[in-house]
Amino acid sequence: MRSVQTRLPALPGPRAEGGNGEAAQAAALAPRAKLPAALGAVYRAQLSRAKVARIPLLFVATFQSLGIMVLMRGVVGAGSEAARAVVSGSSVLVVAFVALNLLAQYFGQLRASGGLDHYATLPVPPASVVLGAAAAYASFTVPGTLVTAAAGCLLFHLPLGNLWVLGAVVPLAGAALSGLGATLGLLAPRPELATLAGQLGMSAALLLGVLPADHMPFLLVYARDLLPSTYGVEAFARTFAAAPDWFTVFGDLAVCAAVGVVSLAVATWAYRRAAYR
Repeated sequence: MRSVQTRLPALPGPRAEGGNGEAAQAAALAPRAKLPAALGAVYRAQLSRAKVARIPLLFVATFQSLGIMVLMRGVVGAGSEAARAVVSGSSVLVVAFVALNLLAQYFGQLRASGGLDHYATLPVPPASVVLGAAAAYASFTVPGTLVTAAAGCLLFHLPLGNLWVLGAVVPLAGAALSGLGATLGLLAPRPELATLAGQLGMSAALLLGVLPADHMPFLLVYARDLLPSTYGVEAFARTFAAAPDWFTVFGDLAVCAAVGVVSLAVATWAYRRAAYR
């Protein structure tokens, strides 16, 4: 994080005034880095630190989603509405596993180990820490999401022409889920509870995102609207239609983006609360 580190001036020695030996000068604090520079530095640092440990987990997330689609292929017909829901939900589930589950564990462990104290001493805005970590974790989901979506389209005989929509679905759903995961990790009093909350969140993404909405009980349909990733799932699923309603697709993406902004803002507040209390 060289781009945001600023060398502090050496502390001046105490200067005697009136024979009492009290220090009369204090070192000036380093100026705080601008948000874009700080965000880029945190993102690069998190990406280089996490790529070795997180890549095996990304394979786990991808194989998990592929396994779910293979199992659902036995009960869901190819080319149906349910098939669209299974493929889109399984693709976004890769994002949920990394951005929600792993990020909740990361911030829970960071808080428990005192790692937040390190970030609190850096001259960077609090938002850059949350956004940088969220962006780094969400970046790992791109290959797995593309592989899952392409395999699902081939497995359920769905068109491959609109996979470009994932270029919007992944960052928007990733932002919303990353904010939620960071909030769970930062607010959990113990890392074990942060891990549990992340697992429950991913299970909710599996239950409410992969299963078709018309096959769910009445109450779960409303609970589905509260999960931010479902708007990304709906947007991707609509693109499999013969004539997609692009106005509705972009409407779902806009809702997902708005939820992502709120989610990351809440995560930034949780970071301030945990790091500067």
